[in-house]
Amino acid sequence: MRVIIVADYAVAQGGAPQVAIASAQGLADLGHEVVYVQGVGQEGDASLDAHPGIRRVTLGGEDVWSKSLLRAARDGVWNAGHLAQLGDLLASLAGPQTVVHVHQWTKFFSPSLFASVRRSGLPMAVSMHDYFLACPIGLMYRVDKDEPCGLTPLSLKCLAAPCDPRTHAHKALRALRALAVNHALRGQRFSAVHVSQTGLDTIGRLLPPGADHFVLENPIDCVDMGPRVNAPGRKVVYCGRLTQDKGADLVASAALAAGLPSLFIGEGPMRERILEIDPGAEITGWLDKSQARRRIAQDALVLVAPSRWPETGPLVAAEAMAAGVPVVVSERAGARSRVADGANGYVAAPNADAIAQALRKVAEPGESQRLGDEAYRRFWADPSSLRAHSTKLADIYRATLANSEGSSSFQSSQPSPEAKMSPSSSITA
Repeated sequence: MRVIIVADYAVAQGGAPQVAIASAQGLADLGHEVVYVQGVGQEGDASLDAHPGIRRVTLGGEDVWSKSLLRAARDGVWNAGHLAQLGDLLASLAGPQTVVHVHQWTKFFSPSLFASVRRSGLPMAVSMHDYFLACPIGLMYRVDKDEPCGLTPLSLKCLAAPCDPRTHAHKALRALRALAVNHALRGQRFSAVHVSQTGLDTIGRLLPPGADHFVLENPIDCVDMGPRVNAPGRKVVYCGRLTQDKGADLVASAALAAGLPSLFIGEGPMRERILEIDPGAEITGWLDKSQARRRIAQDALVLVAPSRWPETGPLVAAEAMAAGVPVVVSERAGARSRVADGANGYVAAPNADAIAQALRKVAEPGESQRLGDEAYRRFWADPSSLRAHSTKLADIYRATLANSEGSSSFQSSQPSPEAKMSPSSSITA
């Protein structure tokens, strides 16, 4: 099978590109031919270039949202140049048993990406790392109200809501992009690969009727180093983009209230706010994967993933538990399915008081070690290995190919949403 992976980035800064890169390697290890198409920059993860079964294609662009708003409007809503460029590339790669898998696409590509795939005639899978296929801001979260969004995407109330993390103008642009997505996907059959049940429950009913739904948890690519034998660290650790929707500020407030030092691994617009809340907080900026895991394993009393939005993952919570580090996760996030409250960590409401209460429990003598040992035991009793993930992903591709072969009848006889979301059309890791 030939798999064409399309993603904004080929470097693992964030969960979505990390999954795209890992799946490329896992699929190639199984003997599939992989072509990795990246939008932004020339830099790529060393594992992509080192593997004989992977070919990396760089489009050499830049993040459209790093440009002026006018250029973002031109390139982010519908990029005709990308439509032709990607179309030519897909035409050169087209063949039997070939599937296109789209990962994160909103930083470089535009909805014209989906039109390119449609014109190529190749079957397509889309990983739902976020909610951009339905929600203009991709979060299903009201930044203005600090609560999950219950509005129908692109309804009049949705369009009027001041919910964009940036500005009203950005919301308007993103709404235009969401309308363009609807246009590009109208009547197109594709596989929506949800990375958690939370993701499916949040967005499944809102996707276009051409979506066949699958649940496949992200692979956790880590090595069993045994449970922590040294005393746990003392720091409350956050790892990821420093943004409001991910709750980075909540960690600073909760750690301060609990009287614990905090460590932030990552970068983002809330850096100054975090230091304003707690001037003693350590912010490392982005570290490579091995450095980040080492800091977490050495310094963490607990790792906190406090997402305000119904986050589909995050990966970092599972990676911490694999290292014997307990976690406190948001009750809104997909990671909550991995946490037995009080056994290997805590599930908390995404507010500073609830998180601080959980941190005080973890800080009690011996608790971090007890929770961490159980987190380690549970993770390695049933690890989400890359090989298992890639094998199940290949099964989804086979279903995608089969559905594509029968899609000539799709226009006249679309399956109901209930049928497409039944267990018989789902593959769960």
